[in-house]
Amino acid sequence: MQSNHPRTALSRALGLAILAMAGAPALAQSDAAAAAEAQAQQQRTQESQQAPEPQQTQEPADVTELDSVVVTGFRRSLQFSTDAKRDSTGFTDSIFAEDIGKFPDLNIAESLNRIPGIQLARDVNNEGLNVAIRGLPSSFTKTVINGVSVATASIGLDATNQNREVDLNLFPTEFFTAVTVHKTPRASLPEGGAAGVVDMRSLRPFDNPGTNFSYQLQGEYNDISDEISPRGTFTGSWTNDQGTFGATVGVSSVRGTIGVEGFETIGWTNPGLNYVQCGIEAPPGTDPFTGRPAECNSGGGGGWLMPDRVPDHAAAIAAGLTPGQVVDRELLLELNPDLTIEQISEALMPRLGRPVHMSGDRDRDAFMASFELRPSDNVHLYMDTLYTKAHRTNDRLDVNLVGRVFGASGLLPIDMQMDENDVVTEATFTNAQFFLEARPYQEDVQYWSVNPGGTFWFGADGDIKLDVQANRSRSWMFRESPTILVNTPFTTIDYRNDGGLPEWDTELDLNDPALGWTWAGGRVNVQNEKRVTETTGARADLQFGEDGRNVRVGAAYDRFSRRIQGFDNSPAWQAHVLDTISDADLASYLLPGPHGFITVDFDRFMNDTDYARFRDEAPESAGPNTGGSTGGIAEKSLAAYVEVNGETEVLDRMLRFNAGMRYVTTDQEVSGPVVFGGVREWQVLEGDYKEWLPSFSAAWDVADDVVLRMSGSRTMTRPNPSSMLPNTTFTDQSALNANQGNPNLAPYLSTNFDIGGEWYTGDEGFVGATLFNKRVTGYTYQGITTMPFAQLGVPWEDLTDGQRAAIEARGGPDNATVNVQQQVNADGSLDIRGLELIWVQPLPFVFEGLGFMANFTKINLDTEGSDADRLAGNVFGIAPKMWNSTVYWENDLASVRLSYNWTEGAAGTGPNQQGIPYAQIFGEDRGQYDLSASYTLANLPTSPQLTLNVLNITGEERRSNFHWPNAVNNFYDPGRTILLGIRGTF
Repeated sequence: MQSNHPRTALSRALGLAILAMAGAPALAQSDAAAAAEAQAQQQRTQESQQAPEPQQTQEPADVTELDSVVVTGFRRSLQFSTDAKRDSTGFTDSIFAEDIGKFPDLNIAESLNRIPGIQLARDVNNEGLNVAIRGLPSSFTKTVINGVSVATASIGLDATNQNREVDLNLFPTEFFTAVTVHKTPRASLPEGGAAGVVDMRSLRPFDNPGTNFSYQLQGEYNDISDEISPRGTFTGSWTNDQGTFGATVGVSSVRGTIGVEGFETIGWTNPGLNYVQCGIEAPPGTDPFTGRPAECNSGGGGGWLMPDRVPDHAAAIAAGLTPGQVVDRELLLELNPDLTIEQISEALMPRLGRPVHMSGDRDRDAFMASFELRPSDNVHLYMDTLYTKAHRTNDRLDVNLVGRVFGASGLLPIDMQMDENDVVTEATFTNAQFFLEARPYQEDVQYWSVNPGGTFWFGADGDIKLDVQANRSRSWMFRESPTILVNTPFTTIDYRNDGGLPEWDTELDLNDPALGWTWAGGRVNVQNEKRVTETTGARADLQFGEDGRNVRVGAAYDRFSRRIQGFDNSPAWQAHVLDTISDADLASYLLPGPHGFITVDFDRFMNDTDYARFRDEAPESAGPNTGGSTGGIAEKSLAAYVEVNGETEVLDRMLRFNAGMRYVTTDQEVSGPVVFGGVREWQVLEGDYKEWLPSFSAAWDVADDVVLRMSGSRTMTRPNPSSMLPNTTFTDQSALNANQGNPNLAPYLSTNFDIGGEWYTGDEGFVGATLFNKRVTGYTYQGITTMPFAQLGVPWEDLTDGQRAAIEARGGPDNATVNVQQQVNADGSLDIRGLELIWVQPLPFVFEGLGFMANFTKINLDTEGSDADRLAGNVFGIAPKMWNSTVYWENDLASVRLSYNWTEGAAGTGPNQQGIPYAQIFGEDRGQYDLSASYTLANLPTSPQLTLNVLNITGEERRSNFHWPNAVNNFYDPGRTILLGIRGTF
């Protein structure tokens, strides 16, 4: 029976109670405490503005003078965000910390989810991982910290990071004071984000002059893992009395756990019937039992093969079948009297229907330090450093009903029922078999960065400013993912699918180690993955004029490299395992599991089979089991730009504008292993391109509280490194056809136009609307490029004698052409048109401290050009509609926020899944409630705040479907997470 453990009644009742609490009135405060806290907050705000900030790559004058602002907490962060948006020239949205070490959300990705046009990519444990902007994938978002590039080596639980995504869960939110999303570019912003740029601003000493210290301690509970985990952060800053030097340090530690229950299928498939089962005479010379006639398998797929003859085992005999009987058309129709053979050939079943459970540790330690030196009013120097280290384990267990081609198995249906979409809704299957897949993953990730820089003012009035900056970062990941797979005896099951999750009844006790589990058809794997990413850069920016009216010129150098290596020692370990542990011994290494099916005594199994030696001796392979390819890329970019910022009056109203041009050149080296003549060697391919990236933005204050905006620009994202790796292989002996990566892929280019504006209603309130249009070129698809052999980069001596002779016969290496299958840029464009609405509104006339914020995004996609059809099949993962809202209330002691985020489901893949032409993976709509609350104990030292955060209050699951709504593809239940803590600042 499928294992699908419901949460306890207590857990669900707790979730409903928390949801109800969110609307309840908060505790009252004393007037004296309120006045004292307001005065302290106002003093901190004023002090933070006494010294100017070093120049960052962001909108000029990000925050207006807020001397009159006395609001605290979340409303204070909203006030800063509103003023930053109002003062910007382009289309930006920002989120600010409430105070030092008090970012308003638990996860930076979750914070960004409150911004219109942002789509949050969640890991299977529901943790916010990375963000997409305005309908383009996450890899089209450029992420920077303090204006410099970020590249991480981590890949998330479901290993989706194969491109240029940045996993934000590596970075503690408490180390940052603000995050700004630039939806429209400026020439001085780093290129690489066709969708936009996310700039995370880390803590610095002069953000809050004097001596300051903050702490936060929390206990985290997840109702799936059913464990309590600690987490804590401490930050301290100091500046000397002269205001010339300061230091900030921070330490953050998380000892987390994960708990995820779910169901996976690895796609759905249908029968591949042979000539005998179709009742069609096989052509001469064709084996009727192995041939698969197209006229009987017209719907594609064919991954489910039924046995040629009734197997000779107890399960088939008990089902009333005769061992050895030919499984032909007549028998199939006799066993399934309600179906035709055409219907049977189209029946959809999960390839590997499997309940899955994940449990493990999610530990992270991080350290940051920032130093500022201000020896004079004309010189500001800084040094930012960040280090984070994560250790993650995941005991991933699943028990699979085998529906795909697998050894001697092959489901034989009896009384099968199907709906109008050919999805099997009910059946008895004999010759059924299950296998346990136990995968105890371990993963270690590190990231460090160093970012020195400075600002220098020249001229009599200090109206010439030079910003210089350098950066260096490195991220490293090593992941080991062994697999232990053992099989059950054959059995007969009763299967049903009512539109929820597929279920079955079986006489086998899948939680019994002595059931008769066997190595027959089983396996073990030892597979490792290593990733290293590095960034190096330097930039200089010279500004002539004041911040509002100036000319800026600058140059930047950036180098990015990434190397992925897969290692596999499975054959050697498997031979040793089978020599060490027989079928008779196997039961002693299995244990009853907590999820309705067995698990493995991992420590004993690994020790007795010498796993560590085989892991450490694993040779390099073509790629890891996460889907990446072994290989590397090194990109060197040089950029130069000029930018003009100005102000003028139009109809007696101020018009601010920014105009600029950025020119960038990129040289690439992509490398990876190739095999020629049985010899494996490393091949290097080169490519380069140059781009001009203009931008213009204007903001017009048409009324005292109304700003209209317009922006036009061109942005770029570099192509997927995985599509450029060599991986060169010839598919014939004449060297006429080959597969290879494409180092000459052009970047994705987006031509953008935005128009919109805001009406500022007072305090943190405003209403905004934006229309945007993006025309993206450069999308890729699998095509064929014909090129001379000499351009392949394949050494002549590595070819076989037959291949060299064939090339000579076609005119030699310089003239003989080869048809190369590779990713190529499509001749067409993806047009993205969208609408963003946002409303932030305090409601003091209803209740003091009450307010709400809400936003809505709608996106329409079209493709144009001769390759429009190919483009349409490669654009997926874009939600057509998104909205989120937050109701907040706070005074100087208490605060409550209830948020709801909803995303419409979207196609997650192109068509032709599992060889079925129409089939795509679609994600379902999903909404999630989150709660954040705090209460300040004002009479205690440091005025500590008691905090409560509840994520996914109602326990919403995440589901995708194999084209049809009753054909689940993946289903994950991450549960709800409750965090109770205390934090303070002094």
